Amino acid sequence: MTWQIEVDAPTCIGSGICAGTAPDHFAVVDGVSHPVRPEVDPADAAIDAAESCPVEAITIRDKETGKILAPEE
Repeated sequence: MTWQIEVDAPTCIGSGICAGTAPDHFAVVDGVSHPVRPEVDPADAAIDAAESCPVEAITIRDKETGKILAPEE
């Protein structure tokens, strides 16, 4: 299984919570979060980062099915 990580740049407020929670998966550049890699192996830290984003700018999907894994609706 592979996950896709997306950050909606216009929504992102650059709080850095994602980079602090999952530094292997997120970096804040010029005040906006970016995934370190857009496709990753499943990782709880990535889910935790998406769930902790205060503006829900991060989406994690199952690459094969497109199902949204985080944030939970």
